[in-house]
Amino acid sequence: MRPKFRPATLRAITIAALSAALTPLSAQEFRGSLVVDVVDSSGGAVPAAKVSLEAEKLATHNEQTTDSRGQAHFAALSPATYSVEVAATGFAPQTQRIVVAISAQPAVRFVLAPEALRQSVEVRDHGPSLASNPLDTSGSTVQTVITSDDLDEIPLSARSFANIAIMAPFTAPVEPSDPTKARITAVSFGGSSGLNIDFSVDGGDNNDDFIGGFPQNYSPEAMQEFVVRSAQFGSDTSRTDGGSIILSTRRGSNDWHGSASYYYRGQSLNARNPLDNPEPDPKQPFSRQNGVATFGGPLRRDKLWFFSSYEYIDENASVAYSSNSQSQFNALAQLASDGLIPGINSIAVPTNVPVPFRDSLFDVRLDWAQSANSQWFLRASLDRNHTQNDLVQQAALPSTGSTTTSNYYNILLGQQYRFSPNWQGALTLEASNFHHTKARNSDLGLALAFPFSANFHTTSGFETFGDNQFATVVSAFPIERDQQKYQFRYDVFHTAGRHAIRFGVNLIHEPVLRGTLASTAEHLVQFTEDPSFYINNPAQFTADFNCTPSALPDTTCNDTPAGDGTFAQSLRRLGFYAEDTWRVTLHRQRRLTLRHHIRPLHRLWPRPIAKSRLRHSAGPPCPASQRHSPRPSQSRRAAPRSRLRAGRITAHRFPRRSRPLLQRPRAKRVG
Repeated sequence: MRPKFRPATLRAITIAALSAALTPLSAQEFRGSLVVDVVDSSGGAVPAAKVSLEAEKLATHNEQTTDSRGQAHFAALSPATYSVEVAATGFAPQTQRIVVAISAQPAVRFVLAPEALRQSVEVRDHGPSLASNPLDTSGSTVQTVITSDDLDEIPLSARSFANIAIMAPFTAPVEPSDPTKARITAVSFGGSSGLNIDFSVDGGDNNDDFIGGFPQNYSPEAMQEFVVRSAQFGSDTSRTDGGSIILSTRRGSNDWHGSASYYYRGQSLNARNPLDNPEPDPKQPFSRQNGVATFGGPLRRDKLWFFSSYEYIDENASVAYSSNSQSQFNALAQLASDGLIPGINSIAVPTNVPVPFRDSLFDVRLDWAQSANSQWFLRASLDRNHTQNDLVQQAALPSTGSTTTSNYYNILLGQQYRFSPNWQGALTLEASNFHHTKARNSDLGLALAFPFSANFHTTSGFETFGDNQFATVVSAFPIERDQQKYQFRYDVFHTAGRHAIRFGVNLIHEPVLRGTLASTAEHLVQFTEDPSFYINNPAQFTADFNCTPSALPDTTCNDTPAGDGTFAQSLRRLGFYAEDTWRVTLHRQRRLTLRHHIRPLHRLWPRPIAKSRLRHSAGPPCPASQRHSPRPSQSRRAAPRSRLRAGRITAHRFPRRSRPLLQRPRAKRVG
């Protein structure tokens, strides 16, 4: 049955399709705000009091005068520790240190005493941390603020996002189902997959729009604050996500500063993991060394600062085969030496396979105070990693592995301008590029799968020996990926009496979101017996290898012809938001939010994949002209699927967690 549309709906769809097909986006605000309430000893408001705000070790300075209620509002504050001084005629001045965290809205009260002889003693603690940060009672967002001091003092075994995020409640590290995210590990909120995360860095988008999660890692030394939000997101988080992570990077100050550190994890100190490496399997050798250096300071005091960080990771993991695996491998090698595997005369059986991983993380940031009302910053970062023998598992030979290379580059420009004491604007411009490749260790054109190589022992669940198929029964892994992203975002902040209003627009343009699936000709055989069985039954091995009528029941052969596995698309995403926070009392507020997303998708499919190669797993097979690569949906709420055609543009809508995956064609089954 065809879906029915009203004329107004058709006009809206047509306009959206012809204008620049747009989908929902991510827009998370990393700045905070502060409310200062000034009263006298009797509790009466003190109007016209001068409130000065200055960030410690920075040249950020802001002044306001309290209104008739004795309050001053400071919006769009960068995460930092601020010194707040209040002075009023006839009263003794007071100073307090206030921590403003990412997206926090603290309120502080000053009780002024009559001017008299002033004596003060100032005692400072170590600084804000997980233990000392007060509970933010002014907002409903459930979040945990992790500061740079926490990252300096708390040991991190892998120094990745997941290690940091699990400091917050309701989170847990999970291995990502996407093999492009080497050593990053996903963060699960409330038992989710870890891919439904909205992640932003300095206001810029850091999300993988192909499968979810975040593609780029940052060194903990480059982080100023790391905020994990698990519930009650504000209007700046634009989708219904499982969780939200906001990262603010470190900046330079008027003091020259730097650090150098070395983290060592030796092979002899590595303990056995009873879950991933249980007895009686041999303990997997593992070692890691991290070298980290930071340096920053003023290029021009009170005007221009810089900060840079670099981290190099030298990790040497390995796969040590169990005695059972080696026994089966030796039996398979014997079959090859007997000439039973066409084109294979010998198979090497090592006792272990090294899996070296190298990663370089670099970040540099330049901050410029153009004037008292205008501040700029420019940040550039990269993440380049390389893994050999990737995807090799306990019950798979080295031929099933690959060499994986990922390069991610990001540049972001931010500017904050104060039009008046009550109006401020913030600009964010970002450009990023992600390139990922996987090269097989072997190119034999065949793969053999035996029962002892269980699905939980292999990434794809297919291969014991031969080419990695980069596929499971439900999905396919790209061997090459490219993602280019450009972002324009502008936020406006306004304070009026008890109301703090903000609104903004966010546009993300992705001209390149493409990839390639493995498309070489392959002969995959899934045996029902292990190689040791076929040592005494060589004729049966030949019959099973070719899936002849005399093959054992449930033996399958899958012959995939060569094809074109490339796919590509272009996306534009646009969203608007508005929020009014009404502060009923100093520590009680009401919030009204509005979000609007323009949702149609602009999809380009220049090269359909060979129809004999893949098919959609959801629903009946599509016509040959509609068989394409994976369509990563950005829809966040369930909705009936609809389709719009406008020339060569085709738009699809799927529920967020019901993405159409790719599945191999049904294999020939014997028996």
